[in-house]
Amino acid sequence: MNAAPAFLGYAAAVGVLAPRLLLRSGWPQRSPLLAVAVWFALAASFSLCVQLAAAHLATPGAHLHGILYSCRAALGLGGEPDGGTGPSWGLVALTLLLAAHLSGFAFHARRAYAARARHRDVLDKVGRPSALLRATVVEHAEPAAYCLPGRRPRVVVSSGAVDALSHDELGAVVEHERAHIHGRHHLVLAAAHAFAWIFPGLPLARHLREQIPLLLEMAADDRALRRSPQNALATAMFTLASGRAPRGALAVGGETVLIRLKRVLVPPRSAHPALRCTVGTGALMAPLLPVLLTCHAGLAGLT
Repeated sequence: MNAAPAFLGYAAAVGVLAPRLLLRSGWPQRSPLLAVAVWFALAASFSLCVQLAAAHLATPGAHLHGILYSCRAALGLGGEPDGGTGPSWGLVALTLLLAAHLSGFAFHARRAYAARARHRDVLDKVGRPSALLRATVVEHAEPAAYCLPGRRPRVVVSSGAVDALSHDELGAVVEHERAHIHGRHHLVLAAAHAFAWIFPGLPLARHLREQIPLLLEMAADDRALRRSPQNALATAMFTLASGRAPRGALAVGGETVLIRLKRVLVPPRSAHPALRCTVGTGALMAPLLPVLLTCHAGLAGLT
């Protein structure tokens, strides 16, 4: 039996059913960074299944009992199952998929970088650095705060935010934005957009693109709470709720404020270490599972 239907079925489960289960779970809000890892593990697993299915569809003569072919195909190195000199369709499929992912990531990362560069040039002309705030202050009546990550990162605060927020509240905002910078969250967002760009319409891709920004904001909130009072961050989030960030920037305000504000005011219980260990192990195994299943089937075919 050709393995392509098995891989397509597995990809359907990962791409359609797994996101529903993850969205219904309560633990992602308790461990947002772990949840980010799980979303990307599902994405990697789905991509690998698509590659394996393409390799087996391109080589109809390949069967699950061919261990050498199966394991090599799982690694993208499979040639003709009969040992011929035909093209390595597994390698071709893997190369095309990797090229698509890298191209999508480069496109979105470069577009965001260009937008940040243009805005940074404007800030150099109209902004004034504040050593006390460790941020750049721009004259704008509306309270707003955001960061420009990258090679020359900076936190930007409007004069309206400086006037409206207390010292502790401003400190919480700056810590939130620095969490985005130190965590390289802009690269994570570029990867999420790249996956959604490659697989438009796929539930996994759609939910990943929606959930990753929210989870990264929650992770930045958690870092800010480690150094700032709870009430200070909550008040700052409420004040900056209507604030908007330019393209390529990350802001403490925005559409996710209400969900995050509830989480800050009523902190969820920390995820149990056993749960984190189990979920983390599952995230590590998810991309490898299609390969292991392929090679296991090959071994079973020899017995």
